[in-house]
Amino acid sequence: MSMIPSIFGGRRSNVFDPFSLDVWEPFNFKDFPFSSSSSNEVSALVNTRVDWKETPDAHVFKADLPGIKKEEVKVQIEDDRVLQISGERNVEKEDKNNRWHMVERSGGKFMRSFRLPENARTDQVKASMENGVLTVTVPKEEAKKPDVKSVEISG
Repeated sequence: MSMIPSIFGGRRSNVFDPFSLDVWEPFNFKDFPFSSSSSNEVSALVNTRVDWKETPDAHVFKADLPGIKKEEVKVQIEDDRVLQISGERNVEKEDKNNRWHMVERSGGKFMRSFRLPENARTDQVKASMENGVLTVTVPKEEAKKPDVKSVEISG
């Protein structure tokens, strides 16, 4: 049972579920409550769980992708600021000699997109995959230290 109030029609795509948005923009809230999509892609998005943490040096994304090979995953940067993780999980082929009792694992395409903040170094993104977990590291620009110039006081 969903924890989201039923006043939104029971849909997961609403203001309380930022992961149901096509592009999650945590740094731009002006149209946050009104951004949603009802396409089938959105339901596939919800199935791919992603954690995003910010360290002093980087933004780190971790996606659970069990049973998917690294060759089946694409990590792209679009428009200099949107990180996109996509791929496809293949469904096991049906064999006439087998008798299925239950099928719960889903297959199909998945895609998640995240708008990166201004301090992201999109030219230095690194990705690795180990034990079904994709880790994408986006380094941050070093904070500029203000130039301080002493001014002599005449007098």
